[in-house]
Parts: sequence; C-alpha cells; structure tokens
Amino acid sequence: MKNLLRVLLLLLSAQGAWAQVDPKVLSNLYQQAADLEPKLIEWRRHLHQTPELSNREFKTGQFIAEHLKTLGMEVQYPIAKTGVVGILKGAKPGPVIALRADMDGLPVNERNTLPFASKETSSVGGIQTGVMHACGHDGHMSILMGVAEILSKNKADVKGTIKFIFQPSEEGAPAGEEGGAFLMIKEGVLENPKVEAVFGLHIQALLPSGQLAYRSGGLMAAVDGFNIKVTGIGSHGATPWDSVDPIVVSSQIISGLQTIVSRQTELTKAPAVITIGSLHGGIRRNIIPEEVNMEGTIRTFDPDMQKKVHEKIKITATRIAEASGASANVDIQIMYPVTYNDPDLTNRMAPSLAKVSGVDNVKITQPVTMAEDFSFFQQKIPGFFFFLGAYPADMKLTKRPVHHTADFMMDEKSFVTGVKSLLTLTMDYAYLKKK
Repeated sequence: MKNLLRVLLLLLSAQGAWAQVDPKVLSNLYQQAADLEPKLIEWRRHLHQTPELSNREFKTGQFIAEHLKTLGMEVQYPIAKTGVVGILKGAKPGPVIALRADMDGLPVNERNTLPFASKETSSVGGIQTGVMHACGHDGHMSILMGVAEILSKNKADVKGTIKFIFQPSEEGAPAGEEGGAFLMIKEGVLENPKVEAVFGLHIQALLPSGQLAYRSGGLMAAVDGFNIKVTGIGSHGATPWDSVDPIVVSSQIISGLQTIVSRQTELTKAPAVITIGSLHGGIRRNIIPEEVNMEGTIRTFDPDMQKKVHEKIKITATRIAEASGASANVDIQIMYPVTYNDPDLTNRMAPSLAKVSGVDNVKITQPVTMAEDFSFFQQKIPGFFFFLGAYPADMKLTKRPVHHTADFMMDEKSFVTGVKSLLTLTMDYAYLKKK
C-alpha cells in the first residue's frame, strides 16, 4: 500500500502540468451522484427482478433506451440484437469517449431471500433454469444510467462527445449466434463519431465496498474453450479386456493436461489455467461406451503462452489416446482476448480513481483469471477497466457472495462510488490537455 501511495502521489503531482477540471465542477457532480442514490437502487432492483439471458435482453434494452431518450440524447436501439447506445454531445469541443456497461443475466437459480430476488426462468439446451443477475451486471447498468443522467444535465461542462454503450451478451452468445462486444464493434459502435478511449468497471463482490482496484497491462485473462472427443471400443463392463476404454483414457488425459500448467509452462512469466468442466460418457454402469466427450476452458495472459498451451493440449490428448489404442479429436475455440489496460492510459487515469475514493481505498490488483469481453474494445482503442468493491460488509452472510453463484449479492451503497468514478474518468480524460 505504501508503494501504491507513493505512485499515486507522484501521478497526482504530475497532473499539475495538465489543465484540470474545475474542482467545483467535480464537487457539484459528486453531490448529484449522492442525490441520485435512491434512483440507482430503484433501477438496479427493477433490473435484478427482470433478468434476461445473452442476446435475449429485450425488456432490458427497451428500459434503458427509454431512459436515455428522456435525457434528450441521440439513442441507437437496437444494436447488436438488443444493445443500446446513447450519444451525448457536450457544449465544448473535445474527444469522443465511450463508457460501457453489460446487460445479460445468467442461467442461475437465485437462492437469496432478497425482496427483489429474481423469479424469472428460461430454457437452456432444453433444461429449465432460473435466470439471475449473478455477476453484477444489473449494478453496472444502473451506474451507467446514473452517469448518463448526470452528464446530460451538465452538458455545459462536458468537453467532446460521450457514447454510453449498454452491451448485451457479455457472458457469451448462444450456440450459433454472434453477440457481445465483438458484434457491437462489427456493427460500428466505435465509429461515427470515432471513439478515442473507452472506460468500464466491474463490480467485485469480494472486494470491500467502495474500494477501487486496477492493474496496468493484463488485468483479466484471455479465455478459450476446447472440446475433446475420445473414441475407443465398447464392451460389456464385465470384460474390459475386450474394450479400449475411453473413460479410462479420458481420465488419463485429464491428469496429463494438468502437467501442461505444472511442468511445461513458465508460470513465473504469467499464470495459466486448464480446467475440464464437463465430462460425458456412457449410459449404464455395466457398459463400457465407445465414446467420451469432455469440455474445458483455458486461461492465459501471454499470447505466446496461449499458443503453446493450445499446442500442448492437442499433443497430450492425442498421444495419450494413441498409447492406449484409442483416438482423440481436439477442437479449440478462440474466445476472448486478454483484458489489457493500455499502460499510458492507465498511468494517466489512475489518479482519477484516487480523487474518488482516496489513495488508501485504491489498490493495484493481481491478474484475475476470469475473462471479460470488454477486451474486444481494448483491441481496437485504448481502454481502462477497473473493479468496484461491493462486499456487503454490514450484512451477516453465511456464504461468501461469489460471482456466478446462487448466493451472489452486492452492496448497493457502492453504486455512488461507481458513478463518481466514471464521471471523474470522463471529465479528467477530456480536460487533461497539456498547457
């Protein structure tokens, strides 16, 4: 923390060489953010009660589009199936900045007893499931709706143009569909007018409420998926010598895959993860099947390491299968790139976070092995993504509010900090011009 304090103080002093946002302007915006808290909570609870899955955010998109229209800004809807973009032109010339929030819920049965808990259901792959905002996207939308409302009422102080991007399908489009940040970019969300920089946040329910965390460079991992189909020879379970057992071969492959990370990857350079999350084979206890299918995920932070891991997975699976007389077919799907915070932009904007929460409440975090499709925006333009702590410290929780689980919850008191953060980043970026 002392090193962080020293770095931020140096950065704050360096900002003295730049034109500053009038402190009175920021103070006024902060007060408006505090006054807006009841609305932020109301919006979040409405969105929490009505979650929708990826590429199916129809009611969500309409709700946001109507809000932006009431603010008098240009609204593009729908874009990328269900997404919304609001365009606010400030009274002063300046850059084009984008702010992004994600919209989709998850196929999770909510276990919380909150009065606004989700009762929504849907069908995924023929299986009926509950639908829940189990990752904080409802909070992200509420925060960005608040930023849009405040800045639209303060256009006289806004330099340049702001694009408010409400993005569907961050959790991944359904099979056979395009979606998310990739599709929004494909449909021109960063053009007309051309965006210069993009900012986004993610609520982190295990970080103390109101604390902010960031990292220059790789913040969140690249994610790839893979499928392995192991084919052997079936037999009666009582005579395994008549078979080439794909279940046994698959177990050996799973063990072998773990040695890629533990013995073949330079972990002092960057972390890596290989996880098998799905394994299907056989339908009866006394029948050895002919085929086993497994699915997994790969997390990496370095492009060369990513390529090497892909190669090693293919070699490990096919060679282990061949050694037992079976065969293995490996299919790897490239999914999300690394969520990479542009170092120059990060160094320039980190002091803005300190203005919001104070130096002691801003931390440099370790790389996170979860992934974010905000990374697609960062491939095109400089971007800065950070975490907003929302651990509900005043609640006596029997289980930790882990993301993507039925017990996920967050402290709504953190929302004002989120609004202030995006307001400050937006204003500072536009105003930080060399004298």
